[in-house]
Amino acid sequence: MERPRTWRACLLWAALVLPALTADRLGMNEPRAGWQQAAGLAVLAAAVAVSRRHPLVAFALTAVLGLVAAPALFTVSYGPALGVFALLLGLRADGVRAAAAVFAGVGCLGTARIALLGVDPAPEWAVLTGTLLFGCVFPWLAGRYWRQSRRLTEAGWSRAARLEGEQRIAEERARLRERARIAQDMHDSLGHELSLIALRAGALQVAPDLPDHHRAAAADLRAAASDATDRLHRIIGVLREEDEPASLTPPGETVEQLVARAADSGLPVRWDEPAGAVPEPGGVAERVLYRVVREALTNAARHAPGASVTVAAVREADGTTVTVTNGHGDAPSPSSGGTGLQALRAAVTSVGGDFEAGPHPDGFRVRAYVPDQPATPAVRPSPAPYAPFTHARRRVALAAAAAVGAGMVLVGGAFAWYAYTETHSVLSPAAYAELRLGMSDADIAGALPDRTVRDAPVERAPAPPPPGSDCRYYRASGELLVSVDHFRLCFDDEGRLVAKDVVPGAGRSRHPAVHEEFAQ
Repeated sequence: MERPRTWRACLLWAALVLPALTADRLGMNEPRAGWQQAAGLAVLAAAVAVSRRHPLVAFALTAVLGLVAAPALFTVSYGPALGVFALLLGLRADGVRAAAAVFAGVGCLGTARIALLGVDPAPEWAVLTGTLLFGCVFPWLAGRYWRQSRRLTEAGWSRAARLEGEQRIAEERARLRERARIAQDMHDSLGHELSLIALRAGALQVAPDLPDHHRAAAADLRAAASDATDRLHRIIGVLREEDEPASLTPPGETVEQLVARAADSGLPVRWDEPAGAVPEPGGVAERVLYRVVREALTNAARHAPGASVTVAAVREADGTTVTVTNGHGDAPSPSSGGTGLQALRAAVTSVGGDFEAGPHPDGFRVRAYVPDQPATPAVRPSPAPYAPFTHARRRVALAAAAAVGAGMVLVGGAFAWYAYTETHSVLSPAAYAELRLGMSDADIAGALPDRTVRDAPVERAPAPPPPGSDCRYYRASGELLVSVDHFRLCFDDEGRLVAKDVVPGAGRSRHPAVHEEFAQ
């Protein structure tokens, strides 16, 4: 782990010192002494060394180095290093306040240095502001975005793995529940059919014209069907979960057809239904009512054989009530009670109905009220949850937009101030030609602009100024962002004009000496 990190640190240092070594030789910076270059390389080495554990310190060292090299912070030698360490600051540091405080501190130090040592404060402050925004804040925001994106990607993969595991568990649980549901359906259907078989065998057993050996076989068949029903109930009861609602799978026949089939099997059942009492077949309410009637008929056949059964359906304002009543049987079955009534209660209450079951003076009664079920509305896709990545991306986008807006305002303001100062320090060539040596400052004050040039091209002056004179520089043209000619006016201690010169623009040849006038 340590050796790859060391090699990467050395490569980073080599990449950052390359501009510092070549900028002076290529003429992109003012020439510096050898010890200054060596000190800059040492500071960059220290910044690279501490950049992993202390990225804020690394950025601060590079920013101080840039301020020492240039009041406006930006230099070709250390500008790339400043942007790289700002990127690493956003990538490796958690806090925002500390980085914002360092940015503000660098801006204050740069402003103070420009105010004390700067030649032309307005343009230099504009460069300082632009460097802070585009060379520091923007790389820092890019690093933070990169860091958040990487973390969210890792969290997304972790969440995907966890959801995959939960999905497998949910699928296995759903598979087990489906098996239990199928087993419950088999119990209900087969139990009802076995009860009808036992009922038919009982009717066959008491037939008067049946021989004794056939009557004994019918009795055995009835007992076997009853035992099979009990064993089926016990086996399926193990699979069924507690308080699980009964299955509402469509049975394939209506309640009236169920009652008619039970009557054909020998059960003394009567169907009492006004017209339109039972809901439409296939609906949730009709399936619940079918379940209630089937279980009640099965219990009546098992526990009260020979008793008359009445199935009554009553249509109410917002639902249907079904009542199944049976009398006392001739020979009650010794089978113990199960969980069928509990399953019916869970099924009825799950759709908002009421369920009652218990003995009454004439036998046993089951009553269920099932409200009408509205049509299932179309499921609308739910809106996607507010992703953390979207939130983080929005925060970074807002921060970047704020930085861009602030940068545009500041740079635009600085350029406006630059344009104002440059256009208000223009002395027209005609006015310059009318100036004569020996004229007083008061005589020519009306012909001079209200501002002088702050970044005067002193190095391009054709001759040194007269000793002890005070020289002022004016632009010969209002063109911006290009090098123009300048006029130099020098005054003595008494305010008299003692020299006037034309300073040519950068890259232009010197004007003839006729333009230069000196006091005799």
